[in-house]
Amino acid sequence: MNCKHKFAAIAAIALTCIAPALRADEAAKIQRQIVLKDDLGIAGHEGVMARVEIPPGVAEGYHTHPADVFAFILEGEVMQEVAGKPTVTLKAGDVFHVPAGAVHQATNKGSVPAKIAVVFVAEKGKPLTTPVK
Repeated sequence: MNCKHKFAAIAAIALTCIAPALRADEAAKIQRQIVLKDDLGIAGHEGVMARVEIPPGVAEGYHTHPADVFAFILEGEVMQEVAGKPTVTLKAGDVFHVPAGAVHQATNKGSVPAKIAVVFVAEKGKPLTTPVK
C-alpha cells in the first residue's frame, strides 16, 4: 500500500469515528420552527406560533422576548426559570406564561426530548429572541 492509499484509509477511519460525534452535537441543539406569523389587531404587534424541541440535557440559555409568551408542554418536561419567580418543573399537559422582557430559560433535565407549542404576542419588527449575557 503506497502513502496515498494509507492516507485515504486513515482519513476514512477518522471520518467514521468523528461523524457520529458530529451528529450527536447536531442532535443536541434546540429546534425552533415558526409555524404561523400574522399581524394582530393590536397596533404594532404580531402573533407568532412556534414548535420548540429541547433535547435531553440541553438548556436554552437565558434570554428575553419583546413578547408575551404562552406555552403548552406537549411531551417531556422542562425546568422553567423566570427572573423573580420560583423555578418550576413543567411536564406534558402543563402551560406557562412569560411576560415580555422577562429574563428566562427552560432546561430539559429529562431523558426524552421536550416538545413545546409556543405563541408569542410580539412587538412587530423586533428580533423575537435576545440572548442575555
